[in-house]
Amino acid sequence: MGDYKIKTAKLMKEIMGNYFLGMKDTNKKYAWCTSVGPAELLRSFGFEIHFPENHGALLGATRTAGDLIPESAKLGYATDICSYLTADIGSYLKKQTPMQEHYGLEGPPNPSIIVYNTNQCREVQDWFTYFGKEIGCPTFGINPPRHIDEVTPEEIADVAAQFKALIPLCEQVSGTKFDIDKFRETLRLSKEATDLWKDVLWTAKATPAPISFFDATIHMGPIVVLRGTETAKNYYTELLKELTANLKEGIGFLEKEKCRIYWDGMPIWGKLRSLSDLFIQNNAAVVASTYCNSWVFDSFDPKNPFESSAKAYTEIFINRSESAKEKILARLVEDFRIDGMIFHDAKTCANNSNNRFGMPQRITEKLGIPTLVIEADLCDLRFYSEGQSITKIETYLEQIESAKVISQQS
Repeated sequence: MGDYKIKTAKLMKEIMGNYFLGMKDTNKKYAWCTSVGPAELLRSFGFEIHFPENHGALLGATRTAGDLIPESAKLGYATDICSYLTADIGSYLKKQTPMQEHYGLEGPPNPSIIVYNTNQCREVQDWFTYFGKEIGCPTFGINPPRHIDEVTPEEIADVAAQFKALIPLCEQVSGTKFDIDKFRETLRLSKEATDLWKDVLWTAKATPAPISFFDATIHMGPIVVLRGTETAKNYYTELLKELTANLKEGIGFLEKEKCRIYWDGMPIWGKLRSLSDLFIQNNAAVVASTYCNSWVFDSFDPKNPFESSAKAYTEIFINRSESAKEKILARLVEDFRIDGMIFHDAKTCANNSNNRFGMPQRITEKLGIPTLVIEADLCDLRFYSEGQSITKIETYLEQIESAKVISQQS
């Protein structure tokens, strides 16, 4: 159990290393883009892409965010807004980044264009426009309808029109004419990679599961930063091959699953390892999440690149109504045979904390599974009480186990 390793992780480290080291090439043109933004359209113009949220997660995972957040507070940014934003702006102001130590980079590459999509939150708009003004770089925002039920044709048309409005700026900045076939090709590669990523995540429906939520937060790197490339597609082909072989042999990250847990909301980046160990020690398999599924884009269709990518980027979980989210969660609870759901109430991320409007109680009523709320944050560990959280989690897992024993006896 303790020896379980996903061997393809070695390849992933190499791929991500090459991605960052590639940023040393100052002859390339870089676009900055939100993590669920129109990366495929930007790639079709030949831009290399930097994702500030990925840098935010790196600041969280390396626990450097705590030193950097106070820097942006000096500019008047509140400490309860997105800690990706406050840590990333703090990193820029303090000229400190883990990229220095790990990749010899002074910081993210200078952008020729900055593009954001507010399908996640308003923070990305304030964050990306800050850098646009600071660096003196053209900035373009896509503003889809928010908190939607089912996505309507009118909403898709609205977002597709905004994607198309980005084209003249991309042509001007890149010096390249828009080519619909290049866009289709990039979207095809994205579609193939995201289908493979979904297959990877869905292997965890099995018992024993060959990948946990904590593993997936690491292995999602290429689908976030290399969407639309052969590299991402090839990576997930390899990862899926390994996990499928493990399935056939009945090998998983936990030999004996006492219960199966769904993690809702953001990861606690600075505590991934310790939380992963905690659940494993308690024989609890955290097998599915809202977060890793955010890069599953079923709607991509290269034949219809504008409308399909507009739909895919607008129907993401974070951008849905409470009732739409509950339907999605109900399906996943059934598919992954979930015994309990943990809601991470991320104190600086209201948009991806789904516990604030009574959802945990409704989930318990409708699906009959117990829920637990953990208060913490994606990057700012001042909001996380480790001792208290461990006690809450262990007590919760014991309750699930007792309830299962009682139901088996009856």
